[in-house]
Amino acid sequence: LIIMTELSFENKLGNLKDTNSLNIFYFPNFLSKKKSDLLFKKLQSDIPWQKYQIKIFGKTYDQPRLTSFHSIGNKKYNYSQIGIKNNFMTNDLKTLLNLIHKKTDYRFNSVLLNLYRDGMDSNGWHSDNEPELGNDPKIASITLGEERFFHIKHRKIKNLSYKILLKHGSLFLMGEKSQTEWVHQIPKTKKKINPRINLTYRYIY
Repeated sequence: LIIMTELSFENKLGNLKDTNSLNIFYFPNFLSKKKSDLLFKKLQSDIPWQKYQIKIFGKTYDQPRLTSFHSIGNKKYNYSQIGIKNNFMTNDLKTLLNLIHKKTDYRFNSVLLNLYRDGMDSNGWHSDNEPELGNDPKIASITLGEERFFHIKHRKIKNLSYKILLKHGSLFLMGEKSQTEWVHQIPKTKKKINPRINLTYRYIY
């Protein structure tokens, strides 16, 4: 079940009881176009973007995107055996965090930013289930810049999958069981497209 709504998040909590339900919430107009445009330009130039490498079956590859991690309280975060450099959360990132906290009961203390430079930059099938995220992680995702399709599928039920177009200035919340029972990706596209910045807020214990 996909919920695409501008209703208050609190009014929808607790309505999804089926174990196969997809507990996500999409707010397409979370930020105004003017604010989204300004934030995109500022983050693209001010964030200390890093190119990390990952090992797959013993071979080392550049990640097909640029990344930057920021937190409150000097949190540490690692995924795919990558030692991610921690940066303090900027005022812009804190402002977005406060806006998210006004929309949802979920609480976050860190953000992983990804810069998709073109259609060949991507993120393969995965779930955000690292131990430091707890037993049932929640993720808040803000899109700035180019629209990209977000794919999500159930781990065990092969025909249970969805595709959502994440728009400029939108907020996408992934709630209970979204990381334990589902996997997701941002696939490559051969279309000539502009850059996209994705801010994924999370809580690190």
